[in-house]
Amino acid sequence: MRIAAYVLLGVLGALAGVAGSLIQGGWFPLGLLLGLAGAAGLFWGGALATRSRAGAGAPAAGWALAVLALTSSRPQGDFVFAAGAGSYLFLLGGMAVAGAAATLAPSERPLFAVQEPRPRR
Repeated sequence: MRIAAYVLLGVLGALAGVAGSLIQGGWFPLGLLLGLAGAAGLFWGGALATRSRAGAGAPAAGWALAVLALTSSRPQGDFVFAAGAGSYLFLLGGMAVAGAAATLAPSERPLFAVQEPRPRR
């Protein structure tokens, strides 16, 4: 079940990467903020849903693969990312958000464990 969740998060990360790549250039600067906020929400939501760092890493990996695939130009001269500040901010900002989500992800163990009271002797 957990592996299926990671695969689903990876696919969602790839979709978020494609959507963010298209919107960041179209509606600069609000598109950039919207793309990064969507990615941050997905990374942090994956970490909270799975209670692990891998939950943030799976959508981040899908996001990175999709975005890096879109950075290359095609033989026809088409491209998604222009050589501008917005594109670089999206690439570096997304990587920073992914690193922050993976670093701050909750662990498997709860922070405060409820302990049963010990019987008196």
